[in-house]
Amino acid sequence: MPERIEDWWARRQFSRGTDVPYAIGTYREAWAPYPALIRQYYPDRNAGIMLTQIPPAADVLLLWTCSAGHVFVATPTEQRARPSRERRRSAWCPDCTSLAKPQHVRPAKSAEIRRPQRPARPVCPKTPRLPVGEPFVSTCAPKPASAVEAQLRADLFARLAVTPGLNAVRVSRPFFDHLEVWPDLVLPELRIAVEYDSTGRHGLEHVGKREEADRRKDRLLRAAQWEVVRIRTGKLEKLGPHDLQLSSVTTRGLERLVDSFRDIRGAILVNAYLT
Repeated sequence: MPERIEDWWARRQFSRGTDVPYAIGTYREAWAPYPALIRQYYPDRNAGIMLTQIPPAADVLLLWTCSAGHVFVATPTEQRARPSRERRRSAWCPDCTSLAKPQHVRPAKSAEIRRPQRPARPVCPKTPRLPVGEPFVSTCAPKPASAVEAQLRADLFARLAVTPGLNAVRVSRPFFDHLEVWPDLVLPELRIAVEYDSTGRHGLEHVGKREEADRRKDRLLRAAQWEVVRIRTGKLEKLGPHDLQLSSVTTRGLERLVDSFRDIRGAILVNAYLT
């Protein structure tokens, strides 16, 4: 059960036998991918305890203040998981979210009138009937999300003579109503998918529930006999064994990416596609 921060800190002091159970900066790397939460946290409103002294999984109630001045209480886990499909800064604050999307009050209905249950939502029929793991060109795939991603695609395909233009892989189970996933880059000859991840403008991308979607996407690709390499920027932690943590995609970063391909498929195969 969540505790008040004063009670949680006192219990940690007792169990660890020290006045400072966690030194300042202990969890700096764990909180670094969440710049919005760093801005919402004020130590003077949380018993003087710094955010980097609090484990992200701690079951403790913290006081947060959004940029609009709303003050609310949430545990670290609740706050980190708050963003879902919303791409607004207000997604980090429950009050701002409620104001942005007010709930509609429906008139009361008679008890005798029952709404029929909705059938399960079908998957998109546009996915072609292909073997699981087959790459193809999807009409449902989104366009490149950033100029950095487009430049990475151009640089990588200039480095490797693999088939360009494919943007989807057929998978065995639905992923957001599609039997396909859309990696940022598809390398069909190597059966490797490359993802470029950043936290985005408001720090909402690839964190919280979005991180869980990334993990599910990776599991579907690996189940289809593909491997995934994620380029993680903005202090995002690695999700898989071959992920790279880079501040930016430079020439050196591109070489590290190709080296990771060699680790996965072997130098002989990868070198055969070098231009």
